[in-house]
Amino acid sequence: MAAFEGVLADLARSHLLSGRELASVVNDAGRRMGLTGSAMYVTDLQQIRLIALPPPVAADQQTLDIDTSQAGLAYRTQVVQRSRDGATAWVPMIDGAERLGVLKVTAPSLDTALLKGCEALAGMAALLVVSKSSHSDLLVEAERWRAMTVQAELLWAFLPPRTIGTAEATSSAVLEPAYDIGGDTFDHSLDDDGLHLTVLDSMGHDLASGGASAAGLAACRATRRSGGSLTDIVTSIDRILADWFTDRLMTAVVAHLDTAGGVLTWINCGHPAPLLIRAGRVVRNALEREPDLPLGWGFLVESPPTEHRQRLQPGDRILMYSDGVTEARSPEGDLFGEQRLADTVIRATAAGDPAPEALRRLVQRLRQHQDHKLRDDATILLIEWHPTAQERRHTANEGR
Repeated sequence: MAAFEGVLADLARSHLLSGRELASVVNDAGRRMGLTGSAMYVTDLQQIRLIALPPPVAADQQTLDIDTSQAGLAYRTQVVQRSRDGATAWVPMIDGAERLGVLKVTAPSLDTALLKGCEALAGMAALLVVSKSSHSDLLVEAERWRAMTVQAELLWAFLPPRTIGTAEATSSAVLEPAYDIGGDTFDHSLDDDGLHLTVLDSMGHDLASGGASAAGLAACRATRRSGGSLTDIVTSIDRILADWFTDRLMTAVVAHLDTAGGVLTWINCGHPAPLLIRAGRVVRNALEREPDLPLGWGFLVESPPTEHRQRLQPGDRILMYSDGVTEARSPEGDLFGEQRLADTVIRATAAGDPAPEALRRLVQRLRQHQDHKLRDDATILLIEWHPTAQERRHTANEGR
């Protein structure tokens, strides 16, 4: 009990510490538990490598490749990985459904009880990182591999975590080119009824485009948080663009998933239609509807957009994306295309990858397709409906 109280005392000091001191505090807490040491690693913005937080670790351990290291395996699978000698383990650091990095722990013997304690310690470490990241440049800079443009900085400041979720649904997003994003953005949020989803694509790739997307995202949230419907949201964005960004048009998909009943409701304003993936294949044209006009014309006040509905089945995945994904070209001129997009996600699903890992693999393939030189913004949102057993029975009974 005394050791446990000491751990809590160490972690309680964190509210007065800087980001630079977090790794030391976690290390001290781990030593009270019986560890010989620990080190915190966070993922970089593109989820290519894991980067050690201060204090410095060994030179050959400063950065670890996510696709080839044991630490990366813990990050990819969200499962603790142990060394062959049993003296070292890599424990995922997860905030809710968001993968932040891994905690390296060492001890003479990592038995089951101590590993359970390490998982709790990694959870606390994740919370500390999140609590400090909003006002610690050191933690923000640790995620970056190069300088960011002003418009990218503007948009990232508005973005929610890449992955959110509950026992009923998960939503995960990626945004590329991460350091030079211009007009794309996304939003996802949980409410009492389910999951809100938004993908916006503003015309252009400059600061004005980033400003228009940021204003569109703010209009979306302000309207939603005031009790507005999907129609109210897109009308609000349309009005903001027409009033303040008169030379900018924007395509959008704004949606809501009822996680209890599995009903997806959405509005499509000139955007690529979402894809429905069911049982390892794309259900062709399942979400294909006649789209409304892009936002920015100011027409929606007089001519409201159309809300569409589709009932999902447990295990269904919805793929929302911007045209920068399917229209990405290889150096030889080959389009990435919708088929390659869907096939990549389907293969990842068949391999058992959770939504965040499926998207990470997808964006890796997209970057490779364009020789790591994306010429347009590419935003992808992957949503999975995985209701509990009770909700599955409720949905089945409704369908009879």
